Amino acid sequence: MQRPQSGRLPIGSAKPRVPNLMMRVWDAPIRLFHWIITLLVVFSYITMRQGWLELHFLSGYTILALLLFRLVWGFVGSETARFGKFLKNPLEGLRHLGHIARREPDTEIGHNAAGGWMVLVLLLALLAQVTTGLFSNADGITDGPLAHHLSRAASDQATTIHGLIFYYGLLVLIGLHIVAVLAYALLKRQDLVRPMVTGRKRLPATMQQPRFVNPALAMGVLAISAVLVWLLVRFG
Repeated sequence: MQRPQSGRLPIGSAKPRVPNLMMRVWDAPIRLFHWIITLLVVFSYITMRQGWLELHFLSGYTILALLLFRLVWGFVGSETARFGKFLKNPLEGLRHLGHIARREPDTEIGHNAAGGWMVLVLLLALLAQVTTGLFSNADGITDGPLAHHLSRAASDQATTIHGLIFYYGLLVLIGLHIVAVLAYALLKRQDLVRPMVTGRKRLPATMQQPRFVNPALAMGVLAISAVLVWLLVRFG
């Protein structure tokens, strides 16, 4: 009987199992941005409800600086942070959601096809939220730094839109995000939270680790973003 050629498996043999290795997938700037923005959104809500308007505006300015940083980091940052890497065809995102109940191993290096669009929509909603806040007013007690560029009626409208975006936009999107994370944990047995804390996840050893950018660049981008927001608030 002829022996099987070297490197080939006999017919009917099981394929060799590829081991999983702990791989770095998220850089520190992205993880810090995610959790700090989360805390600031909660803080902004609390300060508004309590009438602590100066703290509310300060929180909004911080969110704006972080958003400017994230938008720039989406083009010059680490591979998994770049929009060009995780924004796929929207139809691919819908197909991915169609398989959400299918239990399968996690082989995503960064955001999946659906999660990437959720990230973009959340960023745009936050940007709209803070932008309208710049033109809003609180009955003359504390006005946004750009409110004087609008008529009182237009500033009142910006204030109304500011609230609508939060209650009917951000809260809905945040709720969907939380539901998606829970669905992945319960249905697919995939933990999306731990990698965003540790920066690492177990992936097949055959996969290539993404490229990461020096964190010093992130600090520079954040510093420039903070200065731009300060100039806007101070001289806007």
